[in-house]
Amino acid sequence: MKDKIKFIAFDADDTLWENELYFQEFEQKFCNLLSPYLSAESASQELFRTEMKNLHMYGYGLKSMMLSMIETMCRVTEGNADVHCVDEVIRLGQELLGKPVALLEGVQEVLSELQGKYRLVLATKGDLFDQKRKITNSGLKQYFCHIEIMSDKREEDYRKLLAHINCRPQEFLMIGNSVKSDILPVLELGGYAAHVSHDVTWQYEHHEGEVQHPNYIRLESIREVSDFL
Repeated sequence: MKDKIKFIAFDADDTLWENELYFQEFEQKFCNLLSPYLSAESASQELFRTEMKNLHMYGYGLKSMMLSMIETMCRVTEGNADVHCVDEVIRLGQELLGKPVALLEGVQEVLSELQGKYRLVLATKGDLFDQKRKITNSGLKQYFCHIEIMSDKREEDYRKLLAHINCRPQEFLMIGNSVKSDILPVLELGGYAAHVSHDVTWQYEHHEGEVQHPNYIRLESIREVSDFL
């Protein structure tokens, strides 16, 4: 792999900086608002069901989550939710939209080490405005020769990215925390993919079973990527 790789792409949320932890804290507060109607577990399940129904319309990100929260609230309360609960969802969401970016351990060190040796790409998905905000506030923009905010991360999306940066799959390494979004599609294209585990992962991104592929790398820390290059 060392002699083949020319481009290294990094996922953003929960690979470069903390994200899902804040989303889950937001969800817990939402469940508390619905406590007169549902248990926290049931409220969480209802929210996820709504998010999956709306994914093809709203895409990924915090704004999508907020809309699904309001819809879920209206449904489970049969329209009787206090308008102040809706206001609270909006307030909490806007608060999260302004939250400072917290880089994960080792990220800046690794990017500094790899810059100049490889062409670095940021490949993320989610709400365009929020991702742009986080990228700017992270202080990491300088490390990347190309930044791609994708509507999704499927095989076809990566194929378009590779064409855009003029990179063959066998010259491409993707690093991310989601096996479903960052690893499997890239392996299907014939690229290399490194999974960096994160303590908190969104339910939608869960993947059952072990990945068996010669181009797959499992990392305990992002710092370990240098051991394979």
